[in-house]
Amino acid sequence: MTPPRVLDGSSAGGQFLRSALALSILENEPVRLEHVRGDRSTPGLRHQHLTVLEMMVDLCDADVSGDEVGAETVEFEPGLAETDPYRGRLAGGTYDVDIGTAGSVTLLFDALLPLATVLESPLSVTVTGGTDVAWSPPLDYFRYVKLPMVRRFGLVAACELDRRGFYPAGGGRATLRLAPSDLERVDLVERGSLEEARLYATESASLAERDVAHRQIEGALERLTDTVEVVERCETTAVSRSPGSAMVLRLDHGTGLAGVSALGERATPAERVGEDAADAANRFLEGSAPVDRHMADQLLVILALAGGRVRVPAVTDHVETGCALLEDVGVDVRLESDDETTIVSVPSPLTEKR
Repeated sequence: MTPPRVLDGSSAGGQFLRSALALSILENEPVRLEHVRGDRSTPGLRHQHLTVLEMMVDLCDADVSGDEVGAETVEFEPGLAETDPYRGRLAGGTYDVDIGTAGSVTLLFDALLPLATVLESPLSVTVTGGTDVAWSPPLDYFRYVKLPMVRRFGLVAACELDRRGFYPAGGGRATLRLAPSDLERVDLVERGSLEEARLYATESASLAERDVAHRQIEGALERLTDTVEVVERCETTAVSRSPGSAMVLRLDHGTGLAGVSALGERATPAERVGEDAADAANRFLEGSAPVDRHMADQLLVILALAGGRVRVPAVTDHVETGCALLEDVGVDVRLESDDETTIVSVPSPLTEKR
């Protein structure tokens, strides 16, 4: 039996867990995750992290210990045959998952995306939980920014929305569909000229009389720099169990996509939500990186699989811990910084270890 690779999450959050489990399946290597979410005020697995773990166990028939709320140590051993880990060895299928809280649907989806590279047949996962909640990408960011970006590098994925779920009730429902995919090398160093912007605002039905979605977009348009051409404005009213709203602003440029977002909060004017999103977009446009700060760490596992380079606007805590995790599993990760940005590069991707 191969001893598990020990990975330390004492300086990381939930992204460490999700990425580590995905890499364990991709490499078909057992892992022991210690100090899970050790950088959080309440360390250990929460409901949404346990749901990710259980999903991964089901996908690869893994042996697991520490699969309970509050666990700070998790051992995970994929139940895959000892063959080439990068030649369609993960069965697809159809799964239905309920987080049981307003835990993030999009973060669970994000953990699954890299697994498209080892699927032998299509995979469909329907998840019930929070679609637009704090500390995670809103669903429209995932649908209109993240997925179009990774599709540019060969990942075959689509997302369908059934209903929205805001905090605290959750109850949102969406489906991620993945197909077997071969990734192309990532090249996201130069941004290129800005082409256009798209605005997506969503309100719960309970806020429709107050025109929250419309006012969010008006706030964004008022604050967004004049150099941006807005080519799409999408206002959506959605049935949900809790009141809520979300704003996503997508920026298309010469080499890729970037996105920013803001969530509505009680006592915060809808216009302010739109202004906050526009302010974040304006700050992004002042820099030179082709990806936004949230996409930067979400692309790291894809970069490890495909190889290549990506210029990130900042080495955030998530980027730092993500790069450290990749190095711990044997990926050659290099960082080259200048005064404003950092280029993260992977000269030899994991798939070349065949």
